[in-house]
Amino acid sequence: MSHIRGMILEGFSHAGKTSVLKALKLLQAQEESSERSIIVLSEHYSQVLNNVHGEFKRLSRDEHLHILKERVSMLRQLNEWATYLGPEASRASRGIFFILERFHLNHRVAFPSDSLYEIESLENELLHLGATCVLLTVSPGNVEQRMQSRTPHEWTSKSREEIRKSADEFIQTQSELRKQSSLSILPTIEINTDNKDWNAYANKIMNLLN
Repeated sequence: MSHIRGMILEGFSHAGKTSVLKALKLLQAQEESSERSIIVLSEHYSQVLNNVHGEFKRLSRDEHLHILKERVSMLRQLNEWATYLGPEASRASRGIFFILERFHLNHRVAFPSDSLYEIESLENELLHLGATCVLLTVSPGNVEQRMQSRTPHEWTSKSREEIRKSADEFIQTQSELRKQSSLSILPTIEINTDNKDWNAYANKIMNLLN
């Protein structure tokens, strides 16, 4: 018997992952029947590119796989412990709900030409742990506005060409995330976040998971 379930939030920067994550945590806390044990790991614990002591460091394929394996191993061990305690307890008292940000799709996009055996093995284990992927997207026509609205001070000195280049990168990466989600073992729910209705998105996600 599995005592665990959860989701993986994927999407390019500015797609709304942080805002949806906040809404999900609030919603989960308000539901009386929800699991009392909640594990939320932001992208800083699983992404490929990290700020290490003020300098950006990109992990190699093997380094990134090692980190992902450690995170999945943690979830597996918690579920094994809950199973060991027996099936009598309710989902609320012993169940585990997890949210991971930037995980398997992040890896697939970063290392598209490498062997898929190990990442597919991780996806298969996540599937057995009750994981569903949620891919947050933004319509191409709204990308520039979305990027600039979040951190306007960072864009005031940028040229039109620089803004367009960043938007093109967003659209290209988002397209690759969508492609990789179709190849992944994990089921994926795609949610367009143009309206920035974070609470509605969180409710939709939880309804689908339930």
